[in-house]
Amino acid sequence: MPSSAVVARQIVTPGIDRLLTTERHLIEGRRVGLVCNPASVDARFQHTADRLFEDPDITLAALFGPQHGFRSDLQDNMVETPHGRDCKRQVPIFSLYSETREPTSDMLRGVDLLLVDLQDVGTRVYTFVYTMANCMRAAARRRIPIVVCDRPNPIGGDRVEGAMLHEAWTSFVGQFPIPMRHGMTVGELARLFNEAFGIGADLEVIALDGWHRSMYHDETGLPWVIPSPNLPTLDSAIVYPGAVLFEGTMLSEGRGTTRPFELIGAPWIDGERLAAAMNARGLPGVHFRPVFFEPTFQKHARQTCGGCQLHVVDRQAFVPVRTAVELIDEFRRSNPQKFAWRQPPYEYEQEKEPIDILYGSDRLREVFDADGDVEALVESWRADEEAFRQTREPFLLY
Repeated sequence: MPSSAVVARQIVTPGIDRLLTTERHLIEGRRVGLVCNPASVDARFQHTADRLFEDPDITLAALFGPQHGFRSDLQDNMVETPHGRDCKRQVPIFSLYSETREPTSDMLRGVDLLLVDLQDVGTRVYTFVYTMANCMRAAARRRIPIVVCDRPNPIGGDRVEGAMLHEAWTSFVGQFPIPMRHGMTVGELARLFNEAFGIGADLEVIALDGWHRSMYHDETGLPWVIPSPNLPTLDSAIVYPGAVLFEGTMLSEGRGTTRPFELIGAPWIDGERLAAAMNARGLPGVHFRPVFFEPTFQKHARQTCGGCQLHVVDRQAFVPVRTAVELIDEFRRSNPQKFAWRQPPYEYEQEKEPIDILYGSDRLREVFDADGDVEALVESWRADEEAFRQTREPFLLY
């Protein structure tokens, strides 16, 4: 058990604490299927699965894991997780990143309530929120109530940035028309998906207590437990809304290093020259430090890559999506012959180009392939951002 000093720093009460205290009537006497992973902990580092398992008034009937698994032990992306059994709690573990991404009737046999307690990271392409949406659909079809325990958006809730996803580019990394940085909590997204986008589940969201939209995770007093293997720190989560676009290129996004999404590069890049050019662009809130690194796996494994590390020096001023687009532009200018878009398959899509489903349309790729105006591309986001602010407003809880 952590010291009382650690506990005393807690400012925000996560939804699971409220569910098991003031909202117990929603779950008592139920056979619960829990959707969670290692980040599903409270301020005392107690895991939600343990809290349910040890509660005499609740039956933990099954565990469900999102991408990377219930134990988040599969490092690389696009690696399916097998089903299993939890020896400690003596319940089945069903993978929702396997031959199915939605709970099946067999998985839900013996479950009369689905509980989702997942830590999102505030970026449209993070698959955990679509695992939640798929669980909501399954619950709606089978008339099972679903409860979502809210958790803070670790990069705050007052900023919206990027183009809206277009319907033709929906995928498992984007099911709904929202911008790349949406500025919503997982519970708010559940309300949005359910009502604005028509899932229609019997949904209850257990809100946070003490969270404000301007808060970053390190201001909540809650522990940072890595939500997935390649987002090890809050720093990586802050740059992720833009840096994830590099998954759609043949540049390394730093997977296989200790600083994924903060280190960007390729074997054919002069890091000194690239960082100087990026700093000359004068982008707000960020400094580009020249680096050379060697990924241990994924793109350019065991090859020395030149590039830069993104150091966010003012996170209030930092614009992650614009920063990534400008960085793609500079990498392309540095060596247009070797710059390339990643080709399918990618996240269960066999034909759509990865950069398109990440960006939300083919617009970014078309602009770069035509040597178009990057500034005009960024400016085109303004209408989408404003439209989404209005769409999300009725579903905000804080």
